[in-house]
Amino acid sequence: MDENKTIGAHPSGTRRDFLAAAAATFAAASLPAETVQAQQSGALGEVAGAEHWTTKRAGGDNVRLFMWRKRLASPSAAARRRGTILFVHGSSVPSTPVFDLQLPGRPEASTMDTFARYGYDTWCLDCEGYGRSDKSRPVNADISCGADDVAAVSEYILKQNGGQKLLLYGSSSGALRAGLFAQRHPERVQRLALDALVWTGEGSPTLANRKRRLAEYRASNRRPIDREMIRSIFTRDHPETSDQTIVEAFADAVLAIQTEVPTGTYLDMSTNLPVLDPQKITVPTLIMRGQYDGIAAFQDLANFFAKLPNPDKQFIVMPGIAHTSTRSKNFQLVYHLLDGYFGQPAPVYTG
Repeated sequence: MDENKTIGAHPSGTRRDFLAAAAATFAAASLPAETVQAQQSGALGEVAGAEHWTTKRAGGDNVRLFMWRKRLASPSAAARRRGTILFVHGSSVPSTPVFDLQLPGRPEASTMDTFARYGYDTWCLDCEGYGRSDKSRPVNADISCGADDVAAVSEYILKQNGGQKLLLYGSSSGALRAGLFAQRHPERVQRLALDALVWTGEGSPTLANRKRRLAEYRASNRRPIDREMIRSIFTRDHPETSDQTIVEAFADAVLAIQTEVPTGTYLDMSTNLPVLDPQKITVPTLIMRGQYDGIAAFQDLANFFAKLPNPDKQFIVMPGIAHTSTRSKNFQLVYHLLDGYFGQPAPVYTG
């Protein structure tokens, strides 16, 4: 069963308005909740948020999946909408703190609000075992399971947007989920952006360290997360790259939703790589690597990029960025790259 419920409205406007008013102060809630959120700013207009739900069939089970949608509230906005983005989260945190973090005076902290202001219809989901989605099945929610979640959610979204193909973004294990989904369902993807991706794991110091805890990850379908673990996401590679002013608020938002997450993606990234076959990803693809990323080794990604068959592809190294690009000091560069690639016109001549 599919359903949706309008939850809130956030300030919004044109891209020029956003850049001019990025430092404006406004009141904001830390997380979308089942109460109306209203934030007003003369410079920014309104972005509306609504929760949606769909069901994934997994064997004989029905798995409820949570989605969160943000778009311009103005009725006239639909006529100039630039496409539908689906954001896919990584291993250790649910979707809304990553993509819709609400901070007073920091409208740019919400990636979804920013891209709604650019004119996109934006969505994110909690994969099975995360956030508000079902956690009842005795599974560790591996990469393949997450790709199934994206498939179920994409089917729902395509019914809401008139069948328009998706602009798909995933980061870290979210990039693996998104990439595997694109392998299986290229007909649903207009453009694919893979951030902080890993292919074989060769040259990754972070994954080498993670392998030392394999026995722990194999012993349980879930692992605990706490404030120190969340802080380590920002500090493990190159701490100076991260915007430390938002770390505690980000941790607050994550821990308000859950204090444990599945182990499946950690196991896949430590022992089961590669899970993607670049030669089977036929859609236009952007590979994004932070300069200091300890998971996404440059040569590993260069080899992956070379095997992508679609000539409409780009590989970009983002300077001054580690693993968490949208939470870096250089986040505006990330927004620019994504907007540029997602808004890029299709080639007229392809040979």
